[in-house]
Amino acid sequence: MISIKHNRKDFKIIICFIIVVFVNIFLVEAQTKEWNFKVIAFYTAKEDPAHISFVHEANEWFSIQGKHLKFKYDSTNNWNNLNEKFLSEYQVVIFLDTRPDSLYQRIAFQKYMERGGGWMGFHFSAFALTPSAFNQDWNWYHEEFLGSGEYKGNTWRSTNAQLKVTQQNHPFTKNIPANFSAAANEWYSWKNDLSKNTNIEVLLSIDSTSFPLGTGPKPYEIWHSGDYPVAWTNKNYHMLYFNIGHNDMDYDGGTNQTLSSSFSSEMQNRFILNSLLLLGEAARKN
Repeated sequence: MISIKHNRKDFKIIICFIIVVFVNIFLVEAQTKEWNFKVIAFYTAKEDPAHISFVHEANEWFSIQGKHLKFKYDSTNNWNNLNEKFLSEYQVVIFLDTRPDSLYQRIAFQKYMERGGGWMGFHFSAFALTPSAFNQDWNWYHEEFLGSGEYKGNTWRSTNAQLKVTQQNHPFTKNIPANFSAAANEWYSWKNDLSKNTNIEVLLSIDSTSFPLGTGPKPYEIWHSGDYPVAWTNKNYHMLYFNIGHNDMDYDGGTNQTLSSSFSSEMQNRFILNSLLLLGEAARKN
């Protein structure tokens, strides 16, 4: 004979189990709604102390900003995560200091961008020079996507620069003054003339008041004139490249201590966050 008392006990256990399941589902949904989009930053953080310093600073800064602005920020130095399944969880990808080198990682990233994903790249993520440890062996990325081609030269050492907004009506530059002081950086130049690429919109460039820019000691590491794009986007993708990411370091003293912050400029930070929020919003719609 089945005990009615026993059945009631089993029923209560089942009810409790159902309640626990629904509570967990509710908590997962609530946590998901805490952020508007998700960001994954890839980095290498090896060899150059200035790039390593920037990566550590950027990871901390973006994490703090994400809590305030409701985006989820994750980071990884495992480039094998650059695959279709992993990327499907994120609306924006950031390259903090390098680029993917394996073929399957590159294919996964290209597909991600062609399907409407968002991307933001900093400083060394655009570097390519043949011959070097980072050969220009990825035409889609350097020639089509970035448009800049190979690295041409740089200033030395890391110094502040005045930047000018070249597209004041662009959403990324909203509420950014026509000129502002950027954080200290090693500034790059490129082989391709971005102004002649109809797919590229240059948003920031070096203002002439910055010249001479750089301290040398080599003469070609000091710029005296010219057009030097600093930040740009490609109209065919949800992307932004911004050539910051090289802190000033105590190389001469041999301590390799960080002497500057890449996030010390309020307007520069506003530009980064403007762009990131818009990239996240655009990627969510796809």
